[in-house]
Amino acid sequence: MAASLRLGRQGIVFGFRLSTYTKSLRPTSQCQEHVRAFFSSPFLSFYFYPVGVSALKVQMPALSPTMEMGNIVKWLKKEGEAVAAGDALCEIETDKAVVTMESNDDGVLAKILMEEGSHNVRLGTLIALMVEEGQDWKQVEIPPPDAPAPSAAPPATHAATAPVIAPAALRLSPAARHILDTHGLDPKLVTATGPKGLITKEDALNLLKTSPAPKAQPAAAAPPAPRPVSTPAATPSPPGTRPNVPPLSVPGKPGGTFTEIQTSNVRRVIAQRLTQSKTTIPHAYASVDCDMAAVMQLRKDMAKEQIKVSVNDFIIKAAAVTLKEMPEVNVTWSGDGPHPLDSVHISIAVATDKGLITPIIKDAANKGVQEISAHAKALAQKARDGKLLPEEYQGGSFSISNLGMFGISGFSAVINPPQACILAVGTSRAELQLSEDEQTLRTQHLMTVTLSSDGRLVDDELASRFLHKFRTKLEQPQRMALA
Repeated sequence: MAASLRLGRQGIVFGFRLSTYTKSLRPTSQCQEHVRAFFSSPFLSFYFYPVGVSALKVQMPALSPTMEMGNIVKWLKKEGEAVAAGDALCEIETDKAVVTMESNDDGVLAKILMEEGSHNVRLGTLIALMVEEGQDWKQVEIPPPDAPAPSAAPPATHAATAPVIAPAALRLSPAARHILDTHGLDPKLVTATGPKGLITKEDALNLLKTSPAPKAQPAAAAPPAPRPVSTPAATPSPPGTRPNVPPLSVPGKPGGTFTEIQTSNVRRVIAQRLTQSKTTIPHAYASVDCDMAAVMQLRKDMAKEQIKVSVNDFIIKAAAVTLKEMPEVNVTWSGDGPHPLDSVHISIAVATDKGLITPIIKDAANKGVQEISAHAKALAQKARDGKLLPEEYQGGSFSISNLGMFGISGFSAVINPPQACILAVGTSRAELQLSEDEQTLRTQHLMTVTLSSDGRLVDDELASRFLHKFRTKLEQPQRMALA
């Protein structure tokens, strides 16, 4: 409890600033009665006022190595609700998946600063406030925004300059900033109603409603019809000069209206990483056709025993066993050179509504095809539901992208850094070929695979040997059981 003393018109005025109730203090109502009883006098008056409660900050965390911003999907706790360390606070969409954020402290969730649906919230941004147990969460104080780092002072000049008062920095929520930028509105015209002068989404929408619509430009008058003129005879250009070439026509801007599509964190990060990969990694490509007849026959035999596996499961197994036999390919680029990996973790590309996600089948070389199939199905479903954990999509050593189920015969994939290779798998096709004695025709089920490799880590000769071993394992799948 803090006290202040001043002289009023009717006597001495005591002001008491009351701290919140804790286990070591009595409730504020009891404190008030004791103070009044002790200082009972007609010349004394009292005024009690509560003090704001200091808060525990909850900031946007880094939930993946490549995460720069996140989206608030759903709050799992309400304001005023007790929270224990380890409890789920909210769901955050990262650049990979929707991840549950857990609390690091015990206390009460006092104030949610970033509502559900907030997009592009940068790391370290304050998203909520908590208070300790026993404190009045309704009296929480919202801390002011951190002041920017002071810039270097300019060199002193002899000429005296008049002091310039810098305008106060505007505070905008992400949704309000998006609305104002989209419609070209000046943030200075917005009346802020949020805490500490924060411009909210509703403030921006109110300004949009009251702003006059842009005036339509009057239609340009039609040009007068050209009068017929006689065309002069073409004169030959003097030798050594270039003829006059009319300029190329420039296409105009498309008319009509359009709808701006909000880019998800996943797609934005995918675009950044693909651009980084294609511009910084020297891609090399090599393709080979694999005869899948033995794999198809083995699948039929396993189906008779109620064991269902896909062609992709055999591809994952063949790639993992080949990497185990060729550790010089099972490497990543560390910035200065190759970094050998101890285990073979295969990243499989899964298509979702938000983009491609690459969950990992760990230690795939030591798993059977049936076990690989079970893991692949479970991870693919979690990826589509946005429920992958960080450890389920981080740390892969080799990627496989299979578009065969979409009828794609062959393609080249972009390397997923820092990995050294990615294998692009097409569909299988039936072709007739002569037997070795050239006496009979037989049907081959050929599948084209293309290896994209980092030229700094895997040269052409090494890539060729890898594909040769990989093809041998697919054409003789029984050998993979002995690996």
